[in-house]
Amino acid sequence: MRLGQIRLANQTVAAVFEGELVRPVPNYTMLELIRKAEKEQTPLPELAQELASRHAEPGKPLIPIHPPEVWACGCTYEPSASFRDSQHGEEEGIYAYVLRRPRPEIFFKGTARVCVGPDQPIGLRADSRFTAPEPELALVLGGQGEILGYTLANDVSAWDIERENPLYLPQSKFYCGCCSLGPVIVTADEIGDPYDIEIRCVIRRGEAVIFEGSVSTRSLVRKFDELIGYLRRSNRVPSGSVLLTGTGIIVPEEAALQPGDVVSISAPAIGELSNPAAVVE
Repeated sequence: MRLGQIRLANQTVAAVFEGELVRPVPNYTMLELIRKAEKEQTPLPELAQELASRHAEPGKPLIPIHPPEVWACGCTYEPSASFRDSQHGEEEGIYAYVLRRPRPEIFFKGTARVCVGPDQPIGLRADSRFTAPEPELALVLGGQGEILGYTLANDVSAWDIERENPLYLPQSKFYCGCCSLGPVIVTADEIGDPYDIEIRCVIRRGEAVIFEGSVSTRSLVRKFDELIGYLRRSNRVPSGSVLLTGTGIIVPEEAALQPGDVVSISAPAIGELSNPAAVVE
C-alpha cells in the first residue's frame, strides 16, 4: 500500500495513494495513524484501508510523515567512505575504518522541524560553498524497530563544513531544510526485495542537467536489521521515526548545489521526490 499525506479542508491528513488519485483518512495524520495501529495491534495497511474514504479524488502528496526523530547512517556504501576520506586527503582513514567495523556510523539528523516534502525547498547553508544532495532509501520505523514502510530521502549535506573537521558533522547535517522525504511511504509488504531498489538522482540547473547518477541497494554493505539494531541500543526511538540508510551516489564539488537548482530522486517502487534548493539564513 502507498501511504502519505495530503491537504484536506486546511488540515494535513493521511491518505491512501492509488495511481493519480488518493483516498483521504480524515482526522488522522500519518503519525497518528501509525500510533493508532500500534495501540490497536492492527497492521497499518489494514487500518488505513478501514479508515480511508471510499471515494478517490485528486490529491497532491505532502511530506508523507512528520517524523518525531530522523536518524541517518553513513559509510553504508563503499563510495561514500572513499569520498569522505578523500575530502580529508586520506586514502584510507576514519570512514574506511567505520566501513569495515561492526559498529556503523549513525547520527541524529533532526526532527520534523528540519524536514520538507515534495516540491518544498531544501536548504543551503549561507556559510557553505559545497552543499550536495545525498539520495537515500529511508525506513519508517514502528515502536519496536520494525520496518513499517520505505520512502525516499535527501540527506542534504554541507560537505565543505564536514571536510574542514569531522567534528563539524552536526553542522554539516542538521539545519533548516536539510532533509527531504517523499513522495509516499510504500508499506513493507509491498516491497518484494528492499535490497534490489534502483535509486536515481538528477540535478537540473535551468534546462541543463548538471549531474545524474544511480545506485542499487544491492551495493549496501550493511543490512537494515543491523542498522536498526545499533540505532536502538539504549535508544528507544519513538514510533514513526525515520532512518536514512546512507548514500551510494556521490555528487562532485563541480555540481555543488546553487539556489534554484532542482534535485530529483527517484525509484520505480516508490516514485519521484523533487525539491528546489534555496539558501536559509
